Formats: sequence, structure tokens, C-alpha cells
Amino acid sequence: MFGLEEQKKKEPEKEFVFDLEREMGKAEKQKELKQKIEERLQKIKQVLRSGENKEEFDHFGALLHGYAAFLKVITRIKAV
Repeated sequence: MFGLEEQKKKEPEKEFVFDLEREMGKAEKQKELKQKIEERLQKIKQVLRSGENKEEFDHFGALLHGYAAFLKVITRIKAV
């Protein structure tokens, strides 16, 4: 009645899973990506400490914060 019959027949929707979550389920892939991010963090820190690129200092700072946040997310995901 009143078009509500169709709502009862629908199956519950499956939970959406991001591609990154699917890939991080594999322990070797997670470890490889974590190592790659840590290497990039070290390179950015080295560039910032050297003080060579003063005009790109803010850009490197934003990259540093982004990679640090991404590293936190990766470590929180449980690998199977």
C-alpha cells in the first residue's frame, strides 16, 4: 500500500569498501607501501632541513603532513 511494498522487498545494501582497504588486506602490500611512504617522509624532511627550496617550503610542509597522515591510516588498517 502507498508504494511501501517495494521497500520491503529490497535487499540490504552491502557496505562500500575502498580500493585502498581491499589492497591493504594483503600484509605484503601493506608493508611495501608503508616502507615507500617512510622513505618519502625521510626525503621530504631532508629537503626541509637543508633549506634549499625556500619558495617551495609550504608545498613540502603540506606533503609532509599528508604523508604522515597517510602513514597513520595505513598502520591502523588490519592486514589479514
